[in-house]
Amino acid sequence: MGRELLEGFRPGHDRLVCIDSDGCVFDTMEIKHKECFCPAMIKHWGLQPISKYARKAWEFENLYSKDRGQSRFITLYRSIELLKEWEEVKEYGFEFPDTGTLKTWLEEALEVNNKTLAASHDPVLLRTLRWSLEVNERVADMVHGIPPFPGAREAVLALSEQADIIVVSATARDALMREWEENGLLDHVSLICSQDEGTKKECIRAVKDHYAPDRVLMIGDAPGDMRAAHDNGVLFYPIRPGDEIASWKEMKEIYLERFLDGGYRGEMEEMVIRRFDGCLPLLPPWKRGEAQVRLS
Repeated sequence: MGRELLEGFRPGHDRLVCIDSDGCVFDTMEIKHKECFCPAMIKHWGLQPISKYARKAWEFENLYSKDRGQSRFITLYRSIELLKEWEEVKEYGFEFPDTGTLKTWLEEALEVNNKTLAASHDPVLLRTLRWSLEVNERVADMVHGIPPFPGAREAVLALSEQADIIVVSATARDALMREWEENGLLDHVSLICSQDEGTKKECIRAVKDHYAPDRVLMIGDAPGDMRAAHDNGVLFYPIRPGDEIASWKEMKEIYLERFLDGGYRGEMEEMVIRRFDGCLPLLPPWKRGEAQVRLS
């Protein structure tokens, strides 16, 4: 599927709304990361002796920091790096698994997904693949029956009447299809772009030229979603982590009409983004404590 899916896209409206899925439309981030991603990481990367710290590092990186919403492979590497730098963890004398090839792959691979991992014979990349495949199995087994955030369905349906809707997510395709279909929203979506189609930035870039720049909006819950939008010169509306219900209510009652009539540009978008920027910290709690000591 991949690139052909994007190349074959044809617009049905003169406006486009790209929407992230996990943590944005669906309240699936907590269950996926705490019950699926993190346990599989501890198992496949041999982190049992420091599992308490591994959970905290993974959850900060993927749920409570400005790195939220990145590719699973990027946050796997960054979570292990966070553990290596943690002073308390150093006291254990734990020997960390090799991640050198994973770092190189993230920097050099044309596509960062299970398909390219499966083509490798490197033991570190094959370990990464086994972890990723188990994550998919855990998600398929565990994550069911989770509805959209209150207000999200209504906003998506209202937007779909006047704009093409494309799901742009780093999640596996099977999970996206299942979640949007079981909630009766798949028929209102023109395209599902998963991790197999490329990064969010690449997916937006592939379809945005069918529309005027001020008629393309990305809705997401992470700074990476905002960068993907702005790197493509299109608008961004944030779903604030921890304040999702209010964010969707404001979209439906205020900002939807402003986007449709062209009034969301400039000061209005900047104001909404300023509120969003204060929701997530850059440093984990254990490093913030160290920074305060250095400054005092």
